[in-house]
Amino acid sequence: MSAEPETPDAGQVADAVSGNWVDRLAPPATRPYLRLSRADRPIGTWLLLLPCWWGVLLAAASTGWRWFDLWIIAGCGIGAVLMRGAGCTWNDITDRNVDGSVARTRSRPIPSGAVSVRQALAWMSAQALVAFGILLTFPPTAIWLGIGSLGLVCIYPFAKRFTWWPQIFLGLAFNWGALLAWAAHTDSLALAPVFLYLAGIAWTVFYDTIYAHQDIEDDALIGVKSTARLFGENSPQILRLFLALTVTLMTVAMIAALIEPASPLQLALAACGVWAMGWHLAWQLGQLNTGDPATCLRLFRSNRDAGLIPVLFLAAVILL
Repeated sequence: MSAEPETPDAGQVADAVSGNWVDRLAPPATRPYLRLSRADRPIGTWLLLLPCWWGVLLAAASTGWRWFDLWIIAGCGIGAVLMRGAGCTWNDITDRNVDGSVARTRSRPIPSGAVSVRQALAWMSAQALVAFGILLTFPPTAIWLGIGSLGLVCIYPFAKRFTWWPQIFLGLAFNWGALLAWAAHTDSLALAPVFLYLAGIAWTVFYDTIYAHQDIEDDALIGVKSTARLFGENSPQILRLFLALTVTLMTVAMIAALIEPASPLQLALAACGVWAMGWHLAWQLGQLNTGDPATCLRLFRSNRDAGLIPVLFLAAVILL
């Protein structure tokens, strides 16, 4: 088993970003709740938000930019912060006994005793209610999709207890925004956002398998399942398949959305964004050492940059 990290001082969480704003600037009374929402670890918010931006920008590139899209972009940003916070709070409530048995997670607010379960439930509800208020500003199709996502959020924390593929369930929940943001622009669905959603799920399996390798020894001891444990030493080879699946499905999404309304240059530019993201994922595999938790965490966090690449290219498509 890997050596246990030292317990952070003053309630800090073991895998938080060093010198984060919560530890430095937030009022002391708010810190346990902000840590419960992972405000000290922003990468998860980015990974929830980026599929939303893919969805709205691809829809705008397909059917035309509208000024309301600026609100969709901003509303998804605020909603990602809130719903990631609510989802992480729910995850920590359901996993409080498991987290207490894992070196990396036992310093989280609930297992450490900084926040009670009742307080966590109240905090989760408050975040979800504010997010629901933002959702109500979107068209009906998007509203219903947002409500429908709650089932996935509720199920995910239990997935590692009954399947070796909890990363699939995380992908189902984390990439729902691709559908929702497309619907926020069009008030409908189509094949393009479905392929975009499936690409996001494959990407989630890729990056969260890397992340799960940090806990593989503790997970084995307590019986928690993951694709990291399932793939084992074959992880790099299997993750290449998910890299290829991500690129293929996202390319199909771009073609489905842009083949008719866009110019050949716009379609080529969108495809270049997908392939540039694919090269970033290939770089991650080249750097991967599944036996080094620090490397796994660094590569996991780098997926913010990977997911931003299609965002920048789609923005360029819209501007052409």
